[in-house]
Amino acid sequence: MIRTFLFGIILGALGAGALTWYVPAVDLHRERSLISVRPNGGNMEVFQINLPRDRILVGLPNVENSIPAGLNWPGAGYLGDMQAEMFKVRDSNNAVVGVASRLASSSEKAGAFIEWALHLPARGTIYVKMEITPSADGVRSGELLVGTGDFATLSGSVREQFVSEVAEDEDIQSRIRLEAELLGPLGDLE
Repeated sequence: MIRTFLFGIILGALGAGALTWYVPAVDLHRERSLISVRPNGGNMEVFQINLPRDRILVGLPNVENSIPAGLNWPGAGYLGDMQAEMFKVRDSNNAVVGVASRLASSSEKAGAFIEWALHLPARGTIYVKMEITPSADGVRSGELLVGTGDFATLSGSVREQFVSEVAEDEDIQSRIRLEAELLGPLGDLE
């Protein structure tokens, strides 16, 4: 009797494994990466965030219109003036390809900073530290500090630009444009 029971368990486990191999439980869709190759051997990828549609979270001190509504952001005694925002990230075809967080603070005692973390599922994460002051044309530059997955061995820069006039859709008031210029490690030249 015990042999029949053990045989049934082993046969059931093998059958369940074969079933999940041939009939996947989840069918994930992955968008193609829209990467342009640069003459220097690197690549460039453009990401965009449509505001206010792609805003997921807004954590600012002393703001009544937080997202999600009723978010209780810690006061100035705990986090100072630190701001946190989360967004959906879109590629240049306007398809959602990941999420991003933006942390910023202008506090002098803690040190002023602006940092982006872009997470692209199945590809990896990019962590970028931006310059505090933008250039004369409103573009803020930053350096890729670390990456994971596909971005682990890359170095490069990211530019952030706030575009205030977007004419293609009525419910998009503005757009954040992120241009990542990434370069792979230099190999041995032959």
